[in-house]
Amino acid sequence: MGMAANEIEKRILAAIPDAKIEIRDLAGDGDHYAATIISEAFRGKTRVQQHQMVNAAFGTDMGTTLHSLALQTKAPD
Repeated sequence: MGMAANEIEKRILAAIPDAKIEIRDLAGDGDHYAATIISEAFRGKTRVQQHQMVNAAFGTDMGTTLHSLALQTKAPD
């Protein structure tokens, strides 16, 4: 069983409260998502560090309950 898009958004917001988030279900199966996340918290961080911040919001659920989450992250313009 996958993770619902609203749960993904909830967890990201818990870790990065100012995040603007867009989530897309890539396969229509509730198991493969893409997320675009914009946050001031990303400013000055590398792309890898930004993705680590997002992934940390899921702990051990990343790769298990949440099978696939493609990320695009950036600081606001």
